[in-house]
Amino acid sequence: MAITIRKQNKSETKGPVGKNIGIDLGTANILVYVEGEGIMTNEPSVIAFDYESGDVLATGKMAADMIGKGHHGIRIVSPLNQGVISDIDATKKLIEISLHRVENIHLDIKSSTLLLCCPSEVTQLERDSFMDLGAKLGVKDVFIEQEIKAGAIGSGLDIFSSNGSMIIDIGGGSTDIGVLSLGDIVVSGSTRIAGNYFDGEIMDHMQYKHGLLIGKRTAERIKVEIGSLRQKIKTPRETWASGRDVVSGLPRKITVNETEIRDVLVKPFETIATMVLKVLQATPSELSSDIIVNGIYVSGGGAMIDGVDEFLHDRIGMDFHLSRRPLTAVVDGTKLLLKNRGSYFVKPTD
Repeated sequence: MAITIRKQNKSETKGPVGKNIGIDLGTANILVYVEGEGIMTNEPSVIAFDYESGDVLATGKMAADMIGKGHHGIRIVSPLNQGVISDIDATKKLIEISLHRVENIHLDIKSSTLLLCCPSEVTQLERDSFMDLGAKLGVKDVFIEQEIKAGAIGSGLDIFSSNGSMIIDIGGGSTDIGVLSLGDIVVSGSTRIAGNYFDGEIMDHMQYKHGLLIGKRTAERIKVEIGSLRQKIKTPRETWASGRDVVSGLPRKITVNETEIRDVLVKPFETIATMVLKVLQATPSELSSDIIVNGIYVSGGGAMIDGVDEFLHDRIGMDFHLSRRPLTAVVDGTKLLLKNRGSYFVKPTD
C-alpha cells in the first residue's frame, strides 16, 4: 500500500510573522502595502462616527458613500484637508483600523516594520503622534517619510544617485514638487491647489454658469470622466451633471462637455506651472542640467487628467513623463524603502 506524505505549508508550521508594511496616508485615499501580499487597501481617507457614542460606523468607500447623504446622528470626517491633518484622532483611528484589517493575512503586526508616508506639511507634533500610535499598537519599528520621496521611487527614479531627479505629485489636498539627489530632497515647493481644489472649481462653475448646485462627488466624477488640458479637442466628450436648481430648488440634470471643463481646469494648472518654475529657479545648476536630460515626472491623481504632460510642456518647455502607476506611486515606493531600510532610515531617538 502506497503511503502519501503531504508537505506542510509554511503557514501551517509557523505562526504569524512580522512583515514590512507601507502606508500612503493621502488626503484622498489611504493605501496599505504588505510585503509578499502587495497593496491590501486602497480606499478613500474617510471615516464615519456615531455622534453620541463616538463609535466608528464605517471607513473607506462605505464612509465616502455617506458624504452628502448623512443625518444629524452621523459625523463624517475626512481627516486630511489640503495636505494637512485636520483631525489627528480620526487619522490615527483610520490607520489603526487599516492595520487591523491586514492582520487577517497571517501577519504579526507587533514584530513588523511600519513605514508611514505623510504629506509634506505634516508637523513634528503630528509625526510624534504617529510614533505614539505605533507604540500603542505594539509596533516597535515605525518610520515616517515624506510622500514626495516615496513617490519619486515608485515612479522609477533613482533618487539615491548623484543624478538629479524632479517629480510633481498632484494629490488630493496638495501638489508637492521636489528635486531629489543622493537620497534626499534638495529643493521643494508645495501648493494646496490639487484634486480637491479642482473639484471645488467645477462646483463653483456649475453654480454660476448653469445655476446648478452639485456635490463634491459629482464634481469629482465629472473631472475623472471628461477632465482635460489638451489645447485642441477634436470631438469633445460629454457627461451629465445632476443637482439642485438655484432658482427653483428642484432637482435638475444637464449635459456638460470636455471643452467647458478644460476652461475650468486651466487656471489652477497655470498656478501649478508657476510653482514648478519657482522650484526650477531655485535648483542648483548641476542638478538643473540633469533634469533637462531626464525630464520631470508627474504622479498622483492629477496626473490622470488627460493632457497634463502636454500642458506643462507647453508652459515650461521641458519634457514631462507620467509615472508608471500614478495613483499608487507613493505606496509602490515604500517597497524599496522598506527593503533597504537599514541604509535609508535613521530611526528617531527618544
